Amino acid sequence: MPMKQTGRKTYKTMQGKMVDMDLLRQRNELIPAVGNIKVNARGDELGKGGKIVRSREQVLKDYYDAQKSIQDEVVLKEEPEFKEQPAPAPEPKPAPKTVAKAAPKKDENWVEDADGNFVATDEK
Repeated sequence: MPMKQTGRKTYKTMQGKMVDMDLLRQRNELIPAVGNIKVNARGDELGKGGKIVRSREQVLKDYYDAQKSIQDEVVLKEEPEFKEQPAPAPEPKPAPKTVAKAAPKKDENWVEDADGNFVATDEK
């Protein structure tokens, strides 16, 4: 089934002029593009004097050939299979430190309350 051709897209400018973008693109296809890449509007590589060095088709063919070679790379050396190693033994936990309660000095009047805290007897 043949494809239906779309009509040329024409735009109306603010001043009322009709501009056919497809026709404008075709007319300027071989003019060098603006920028620092040496190509024309079609995508051909340009040499000195605006001469075509490589056509767009050659540039695309080289690009896709380079991409295929990257995808076809083969791994020469396979990595060894993963072998489970026994888990290391856990380190023994150190015994908790016990804090000794400081005994009151003999010359002071301290009394231990029900919670185990020392309280001065002078406090009222």
